[in-house]
This record gives sequence, C-alpha cells and structure tokens, in this order.
Amino acid sequence: MSNAFFKTPPAKNEPILGYLPGSPEKAELKKTIRKFMGEKKDIPMYIDGKEVRTKKTFNISPPHNHKHIIGQYHKGDANHVKQAINAALKAKHDWSNLPWEERAAIFLKAADLMAGPYRAAMNAATMIGQSKNVFQAEIDCVCELVDFYRFNVKFMTEIYNIQPPETSPLVWNRTEHRPLEGFVFALTPFNFTSIAGNLPSAPALMGNTVVWKPSNTAIYSAALIMEIYEKAGLPPGVINLVLTSGPEAGDVIFSHPDFAGIHFTGSTEVFNGVWKTIGDNVSKYRTYPRLVGETGGKDFVIAHPSADVKAVVTALSRGAFEYQGQKCSAASRAYIPKSLWKEVKESLEANIESFKMGDVEDFSNFINAVIDEKSFDKITSYISAAKKDKDASVIIGGKSDKSKGYFIQPTVIQANNPAYRTLCEEIFGPVLTVYVYDDNKFEQTLEIVDKTSPYALTGAIMSTDRQAIHLATRKLVNSAGNFYINDKPTGAIVGQQPFGGARKSGTNDKSGSLFNLIRWTSTRTIKENFVPPTDYRYPFMQEK
Repeated sequence: MSNAFFKTPPAKNEPILGYLPGSPEKAELKKTIRKFMGEKKDIPMYIDGKEVRTKKTFNISPPHNHKHIIGQYHKGDANHVKQAINAALKAKHDWSNLPWEERAAIFLKAADLMAGPYRAAMNAATMIGQSKNVFQAEIDCVCELVDFYRFNVKFMTEIYNIQPPETSPLVWNRTEHRPLEGFVFALTPFNFTSIAGNLPSAPALMGNTVVWKPSNTAIYSAALIMEIYEKAGLPPGVINLVLTSGPEAGDVIFSHPDFAGIHFTGSTEVFNGVWKTIGDNVSKYRTYPRLVGETGGKDFVIAHPSADVKAVVTALSRGAFEYQGQKCSAASRAYIPKSLWKEVKESLEANIESFKMGDVEDFSNFINAVIDEKSFDKITSYISAAKKDKDASVIIGGKSDKSKGYFIQPTVIQANNPAYRTLCEEIFGPVLTVYVYDDNKFEQTLEIVDKTSPYALTGAIMSTDRQAIHLATRKLVNSAGNFYINDKPTGAIVGQQPFGGARKSGTNDKSGSLFNLIRWTSTRTIKENFVPPTDYRYPFMQEK
C-alpha cells in the first residue's frame, strides 16, 4: 500500500422517504408487499457464489401472521460451514489483492441498488419478515445500510491515509493496512437488517473474506441482501451465507486454524460463550482472532426535575416502544422525579392508548408483532410476574395475544425497589419499567442508574438545567457508550453517532466509524532505505 492520497466520493446520509398518502414510494411499496405475501420464496445458502439447497427445509412466516407461509429456507449442516470456509479461503488472495477502488465500487453500487431499484423490495422484506412498520424499515434496511456502505468506503480511505510523517532523509516510511490473515465469521441478529448487512460487508470491504450466519428469523431479508451483492458484482466466495444453527457453525469455525475474527451482534450470553470457546482454542489459530461484538443493553432515561414533561414522554414513547422495544438501544428503564411523575404518567398512558397495533400492511399501525413465540413467551413471563409481585405493578398495558401474531401491548411497570428485576435484566420487548425518586435525590439516583445494570450501551438525561446535565454526563461516564442529552436513547446515525457500548454491552468498537473498520486490518510497517549504510562504524566511535 503506497502513501498516495486516497479519495472517494463524499458520503452523505441517505434521505428518509415519507411514504405519505398518494406518494409514488408508498404505492410501490404496497404493491411489493402484496406481491411478496402472495409468493413462497425458496431461499438457498450461498457458498462460493453458488446457490446451495438441501433436503431439510423450514418454513418462514411473518411474526404478525404466523400461520401464513411466505417461503422456505434450506438448512445446512457442519459440512456446509466447512465448504463456506474453504470458499472464503480460496477467494482470499484475489479479493485482498484487488485494488481498493474496485472493492469500494462494489459496495457503492450495492448502496445505489438498495436506495434505488431495490428500495421497495428491501422495505417489504424487512416489514414482512421482521414485522417492522414502514418508518422503522425505511430507516433500517435502506437508509442505515446504505449509509454503512457509503460511509465505510470513506472510513476505509481515511485508514489508508494514516501514514507516518516524512521526517528522515533518504528513507521512506509507510504503513500498509492489510486484511487479516484467514477468514472472518459474521454472526448477525434479527432486529436490524442494516446490522445484518454491515457485519459481513465491513470486513469484506477491507479485503477480508467472510462466512455469514444470519439469525433464523431474518433469513428472508438476508437472502435479498445476497441477491443485491451478486448484482453489484461481488466475486464468488467473498461473502458466504450459511443457514445453520449457531452452535453448529461455531463448532466448525472456532476450531479452524484460519479463523481470524468474529463480527457479532446478539446476546451477552452467546458472546460470553463465544469468547470462552475462542480462548480455549487459541492455541489452534495462526493469529490471535479479533473479537468485535455488540451485545445486550438495559438502556435508561433519567429525568431531572427541570425536564420538559412533553420531551420526556415523547422520548419514552418512542425510545421504549418503537419496533416493539426490540432494539438493543431501546429505553427499558426510566427514573422520574416525584414532582413530574403524575403528569408524565398521564401523558404516557394517553400516548400508549393511542398506539395502533397490528399487521405491517396497515401503515397506520405504530406497533407490530415481536419476532417469534420464544420471545413472546419470555416477555410475557416478565409481565405476568410483575402483576403478582409486591415490589412492582403493571400500571399501563400488559395484555398480549399470540393466536394470529405475536402481539404484546406496550407495557409500563412501576417498580418500588430500584433493584427490581425488570430494572436490571434485559427483556428485549415493549416493556418499560419506571422508578420514581425523590426530587432531592437526583445525584444518588444517578449512582443507582450506574450500578443497577451490568450493561452500558445507551442512556439519556432529560433536563433544562445545565449543571444537572454536566453532573449526569460525568457520573454516568461509563454507563453508556452512546449518551443522549434531551433525546431518546435510540436512533444512532452512521457518520454522526458511531454506535457501541462497553461493560457487558460489547467491545465498543463503534460500528459506523473508522474505529470499527480498523479492527479488520493488520498493519504492516515498511521502511525503505534509499541509501543504505556501507560501514558498521558510527561517528561517535571516531577518536577525534
């Protein structure tokens, strides 16, 4: 890699379309949704550029209409994982040696395909397969994923421009930001199509080759991403999609000597297990693998007595309940001063009662279904327990029904004990727990916020008092990797708010920034001496 100046087209955040009544984008999307709902897609694995089908298939249904089948996917096994690894290693040489402009062009083209001719299909696939309303889909599977592709190209060139200063005569010092030696494993979640697309593509952009295992509940949109990669000209074997269980993939991948790193988003428990397995196997690897993970969250909103009540209620209504609370950044615990609680509670209840819940095809629905029955059962178990517990009470919502879809009414629990389990444990659903504190105990409550949860992903302070904002910012310095002032703790934008948390929320490598991409490189320092010395003696060795 030379120290020439690398330059790409400027990156801009993709505009969010409104889908207003009568708009062409709304008409096209409605048509695409009807088309997809009337089809049964046959989804293969993609290994070495080939579609791979098996005799073992599983049906795919929308979470909001689980009796309706929209397709089937072909389940693989350990042999398919081995094939994917071999394909990635085979493709590695040519891909890593391809000029950076050529790699960039593929992902920039993928961005334009998603923002243009594939926009309706991407939105429809995410809405149907993951039960998102149109706005949640638009900001995720189109705008954020397009932003990842475009900004990652920009960040790549910034990394390549990190070069040593030219300070020594007769010498040229330079750095080469190589891809990792081996292959990368991308293990992706259901809740954001953008994350599912970014986790394999970010390492690939930097010259790595990838084995990608998506969540079983997001295969529908993952298959469309692979189709777009193919249209954009991604060579065979660069990203290989395997549809196996996580443990089955892990058993093969984490035992392979060429395993070079994992790009992960998912539960803390799974990442802990991955970390332990990699540690146990570390002697098997050619290099120390890179572990990049974003895991759980127990994200907070704390309101100061000076806070604007309408701003607090809006931050909670959106932050806790958009996409049914299935965001790692969703507000799931709130700390409200007694002086504001009555007004906050009344306004929050009015908002929740106004929420429409149902099928994604009705664009007036704000709330849709949670992802699957396992999630439904887990979330409702917390609600059922709170209804019986003396330390808590369900004060808003609490109803649920899975007869047609996995629907849970947005629910607010009031806890009397600041250590109550729904203030501490990640639920990952439309459940917000509130603790009401004495106005004169704001600073003590900040300490409670900091110590209550093992996570440190996102959090927010709502206040119009600058001293209170400063105090919260300092007291909560390690409590959230993304900290918000007078805003909901969700909605990080690529290029503006790099995303990631610490403590048990992950390695804080900040997706949507240079800091994440640099993890997929291995830097080589090169010194070239144009006029090498020809005598071992130094000047200080002279007698006079």
